[in-house]
Amino acid sequence: MLKKAMIGALVLGAAQFGVVVPAAAEAKDVSWFLAPTEVEPGGQIYAETKAAMGGCGPATPVTSPGFAAPLQWTIGGNWGKAAGYGKVGKTPGKYVATFTCSDGTKTSRTFTIIGTPPTTKPPTTTKPPKPTKTTSAKPKPQVAVKPVGAPQTGGGAFAPMSWDW
Repeated sequence: MLKKAMIGALVLGAAQFGVVVPAAAEAKDVSWFLAPTEVEPGGQIYAETKAAMGGCGPATPVTSPGFAAPLQWTIGGNWGKAAGYGKVGKTPGKYVATFTCSDGTKTSRTFTIIGTPPTTKPPTTTKPPKPTKTTSAKPKPQVAVKPVGAPQTGGGAFAPMSWDW
């Protein structure tokens, strides 16, 4: 009886393993992040991955249509850390940032440039407003004020010396 139970458990374990292995063979996602996920237009964004903690060694900079320029990996550290700062563009909306790992894995994260996305394009030509005529009077010239001389200001002597005894 024990032998039949052991064989049954072995067969059941093999069947479960057959189901789990194909799921593990699917594409893995790399551990990395962008912060903050909601950024002011023209603001700064930070990306970081650690190869020894589920991340990867980046082979390319992080790129996105929402970036002003590609985010370069300029910071290193323990655990295979690669990080860097970049600037986002000025157009509000939701964007995807992507980079390729040194093993060829491509990974991406989303971020949002906050604000209301434009719904229409701005006009291509604008005419400056016409100047309006103003009928203001010419300002009156100011009268020059002449400084008052020494006799009216106390003579200019040092105060303790000017006491009358």
